[in-house]
Amino acid sequence: MISADLLVVLPEVTLAVLAMLALLGGVYMGKDDTAPAIIWATILAFVGVALWIAARGPGVETAFSNSFVDDSYARFAKVLILLAGAAVLLMSKEYLEKRDLLRFEYPLLVALASVGMMVMVSANDLIVLYMGLELQSLALYVVASLRRDSVRSTEAGLKYFVLGALSSGLLLYGASLIYGYTGTTLFAGIVQTATEGQVSIGLLLGLVFLITGMAFKVSAVPFHMWTPDVYEGSPTPVTAFFATAPKVAAMGLFARVLFDAFGNITGDWGQIVALLSVASMFLGAIAAIGQRNIKRLMAYSSIAHMGFALMGLAAGTVGGVQAMLVYMAIYVTMNIGTFAFILSMERDGQPVTDIDALNMLSKTQPLKALAMLVLLFSLAGIPPLVGFFGKFYVLQAAVQADLVWLAVAGVVASVIGAFYYLRLVYMMYFGTEGEGLDTHMAPAAWAMLMASSVIMVVGIVSLFGVEGAAAAAAAALVN
Repeated sequence: MISADLLVVLPEVTLAVLAMLALLGGVYMGKDDTAPAIIWATILAFVGVALWIAARGPGVETAFSNSFVDDSYARFAKVLILLAGAAVLLMSKEYLEKRDLLRFEYPLLVALASVGMMVMVSANDLIVLYMGLELQSLALYVVASLRRDSVRSTEAGLKYFVLGALSSGLLLYGASLIYGYTGTTLFAGIVQTATEGQVSIGLLLGLVFLITGMAFKVSAVPFHMWTPDVYEGSPTPVTAFFATAPKVAAMGLFARVLFDAFGNITGDWGQIVALLSVASMFLGAIAAIGQRNIKRLMAYSSIAHMGFALMGLAAGTVGGVQAMLVYMAIYVTMNIGTFAFILSMERDGQPVTDIDALNMLSKTQPLKALAMLVLLFSLAGIPPLVGFFGKFYVLQAAVQADLVWLAVAGVVASVIGAFYYLRLVYMMYFGTEGEGLDTHMAPAAWAMLMASSVIMVVGIVSLFGVEGAAAAAAAALVN
């Protein structure tokens, strides 16, 4: 029944309808006048829908002939996506207003991209997967080039569009091969055909192309080439959004496809994912060392962190999926705080992204420097901060899956990557004193920075219940 199907997808439909109503309101009431109201309405809608989804509780519901699934795994990812989107919109509002960049289209595009992400993590069919992926991507292409008067922003949007189209083509080609060799687009039908020891070469090729397309979305090596340029060229609030919610959605989709459609052949795709993991960890750790632009540095940092998250998937176990979900929740929290700080990096009212601007920050702004120190230590995985436990979970999952070599590689990559995080700390506390940064910081961004740093310290007690929720979500996916 269509009514029963609509009840399952009601959160996505609600957000989409609200976005379209806000679009009509913005057009008819005046763009400049309605932008602040629309961004607040979008933030409230995100938080409200996230609470609604969280309150649904356990259980599995499907819609549209089982092509859309709403289970604990999807709900965990959706809540994380929506809260990350709300946090980014909140802390970027003053930044955009100050530079006359707050167009009413921005929160609407973020909302529509988030709807696409929600569809991605609930996809139980190759066609639904592609629909969600493209809804997200089309909105993000526009958001990346939001600053039309900036050559860098336009270049970022164009690069993301061209390379995104290439990855979509590869993913579609893989999907067509899978459909050709299995006769179905439903994950439930594919998993019955893909049985250990009986997989045709054509089906494996389709899987490889599908993984390639999804690897682009998580910016895994060697499909990472768009990430540094897009992070640097996009407006900083857009970069903050790219570094959080879309990463959760892409990793959620990655796990959904591998376990729901190819859960019977973990030995085949586990090797591919392990290779992507190692390459991403080492390239992200090494390439970031030479970066002087903090946004490019964070781009390579995200590549390395996605490598660690992929380590959990490579394990091919319930524990591995749980570790990946915990890692993504911690990663998003750390990045929200870090980008809240980057948004405040200004000199004479103009944004600054050179890391040299951090020299002796502790002398002029000790509280901000301390909060950033905590976040950088956590990003580096230094105990006893929460970031350490994120890495510990995925390393433990790899060891338990007899991937000791992968865990050892992760430890080595983490040690290398710690260098550029500690370099920023050194500059803040022991660098050469020069022209400092402005002391003003938007209240919302300040709150995000402080809250994230406090979570990194206090969260070691119980991880605020994330561990239990991730365990339930992983059990729902790997059954």
